[in-house]
Amino acid sequence: MKRKNLFLSLILSAAIILTGCGLNNTAKGALFGGGGGAAIGAGIGALIGKDGKSAAIGAAIGTAVGATTGAIIGKQMDKAKAEAAAIEGANTQAITDANGLPAVLVTFDSGILFTSGSSTLSASAQNSLTKFARILVENPTIELSVLGHTDNTGFAGSTAEQSRQKNQALSQQRAQSVVSYLKTKGALTSQFKEVSGKGQDMPVADNSTAAGKAQNRRVEIYMYASEQMVRDAQAQANQ
Repeated sequence: MKRKNLFLSLILSAAIILTGCGLNNTAKGALFGGGGGAAIGAGIGALIGKDGKSAAIGAAIGTAVGATTGAIIGKQMDKAKAEAAAIEGANTQAITDANGLPAVLVTFDSGILFTSGSSTLSASAQNSLTKFARILVENPTIELSVLGHTDNTGFAGSTAEQSRQKNQALSQQRAQSVVSYLKTKGALTSQFKEVSGKGQDMPVADNSTAAGKAQNRRVEIYMYASEQMVRDAQAQANQ
């Protein structure tokens, strides 16, 4: 029982450190490297992503990653995050994937990418995504999950359930539009591990307000280390 309590305390303490101290991905990578990093990382991911999103993001590596390897991956993710943050309309956040490795969440508000009720990218959105695609071309070992989201606004003449289904379909179409465009600009098909619509079921703000609805209409792009990136970082660490 004491060991179990100690383990839980370590996870909670690490979560507090990550969320309260503003560590960059390089520091996080070193922190989680070494004995049992993958197991602890999965717990941290679940705590950081209260709805479990972070815990589900990441390649199936299956082995613990050393501190030096984690720091190398963190440095690469810090660079990608900084480049994404410079793109108009992109909001970035350093997160931790299921392996305890540094990852990046890039969020685009749907209003920036699409007109209301549409999945056709606006001209300004294409410009922003062209810049984002360059990051992916420069980092072919970064893998991605692209998730579309809507608010809970209903459709005229539709029941609540019909509106839910239409919002789900719209969110899927928007996520696919983003991925399709990124591929035309050089991103590799193999980089995209998940492309899905979550509809109105994963809000991040209050749908009873206009401001909350605006936050809920979004496309999230999770950037995380592939198995190849981990192998490359391990080889560099062993030099």
